[in-house]
Amino acid sequence: MTGFLTRYGAALAGIALFCGFALASPVFLTAGNMAVVFKETAFLGILAIGFTLALVTAEIDLSVAEVASLAAVVTGALVHGGHAPWIAICAGLAVGTACGAANGIAVTVLRVPSLIATLGTAAIAKGLGFMLTQGVAFVGRWPASFTGLARGSWLGLPNLVWWLGGVGLAAWVLVKWTRLGAHLVATGEADEAARLAGIRTLSMKRLALTLAGACAGLTAVLLASSLSSAAPGMANDHFLYAIAAVLLGMCMFEPGRPNIPGTLFAALTLKVLGNGLVLLGAEYYWQDIVLGAIILGSVALSAAGMGRAPFVKKLNFRAGT
Repeated sequence: MTGFLTRYGAALAGIALFCGFALASPVFLTAGNMAVVFKETAFLGILAIGFTLALVTAEIDLSVAEVASLAAVVTGALVHGGHAPWIAICAGLAVGTACGAANGIAVTVLRVPSLIATLGTAAIAKGLGFMLTQGVAFVGRWPASFTGLARGSWLGLPNLVWWLGGVGLAAWVLVKWTRLGAHLVATGEADEAARLAGIRTLSMKRLALTLAGACAGLTAVLLASSLSSAAPGMANDHFLYAIAAVLLGMCMFEPGRPNIPGTLFAALTLKVLGNGLVLLGAEYYWQDIVLGAIILGSVALSAAGMGRAPFVKKLNFRAGT
């Protein structure tokens, strides 16, 4: 029972939270409200998947939100300027991927710790976003071929849910079922042992950070498509939630290790929590208070209950290490 609760306790708590809000608010389970929850989860989930992939190799990408905002600005500028939507989409994805690759080079070639390197990238991305827009958002009636990426539905599910499912499935298969994924995991848990075993650990770290940037770029394109606008900092609201989703996900399914199913379930739980609090009339600041408590509690669980996991030891989550 202890092992079961360690592995699935946080997920069961999320299910209980969902049921509690369903009983407390008659609006919670309506189709319109559930569509809002799942759409918001899609943006957060894709961004958090990128963060998870970086964390699998024991690197931290704190630039994902600012990179996503910059990629959204570039995408929006091109669409607003009348360029073909496919050019804008490719540009947004390219900006995110390039920023991720730059993070990887800074960490593996220049030997800058990922915490510092990604903070620097975040500052640069923020400045570039304001430079391109001069602080003014790009807004307009954009082509349906672009807005249709995030809007509408297929087979009864919103397009954003399909995007999240596709990215989540691809990331899960990569990490869990491929040789490359095994190399990523080995790099994160014991990079020196992995290097001695013949794994190109520096290449794995560069790849993980590049994928994190690509996920940020995709999030940016979908945000711009959904809102028909682009502005500096538009993805910043998802930053702390992405961190919380990854840390809370480490308390689910594979305790002490970043994992894609845990991240996705945690992202949904966080959005359910925020939505439920709003429906119950809670003041806006309670969302921040609860979010901070979740981050602290997730790290505490990783330190106390799952400290034996090599990944947790490597990231020095426990006090005194």
